[in-house]
Amino acid sequence: MGQVSASSSIVVAADPQRTLAAISDYETVRPRILSSHYRDYKVVEGGNGAGTVVEWTLQATEKRTRNVRATVTVADSVLTERDANSTMVNTWTVTPDGTGSKVTVETTWKGAGGISGIFEGIFAPLGLKKIQAEVLGNLSGELA
Repeated sequence: MGQVSASSSIVVAADPQRTLAAISDYETVRPRILSSHYRDYKVVEGGNGAGTVVEWTLQATEKRTRNVRATVTVADSVLTERDANSTMVNTWTVTPDGTGSKVTVETTWKGAGGISGIFEGIFAPLGLKKIQAEVLGNLSGELA
């Protein structure tokens, strides 16, 4: 079982504080920026920043779904979502970039073993990067 990860970045036209506030807003902003791969999204506890608990079903492919129950922590300019149902962790990092911000989202998890783990390590990150890029593009539009 190896570590699998996918990472995507974008520069947005908003300062880091405003950008992190948007990413941390699970009540209003997050539902607007999620791609169609996210189904049944709901806020279970909180709704803004640390302590928030959210649930969704990620439809990664036609046959691959994952039920996620993520708990949010925030430390400085890093927001982390840890899934209670798996080893999956989403890490959102916001850094200054000129007059805007660079946003990087990285998703990691412990992959399967054996031959299926090899295929997962190759193909899952490619699909997930497409999903991340769509969400980041929607975030950019939200902050424009």
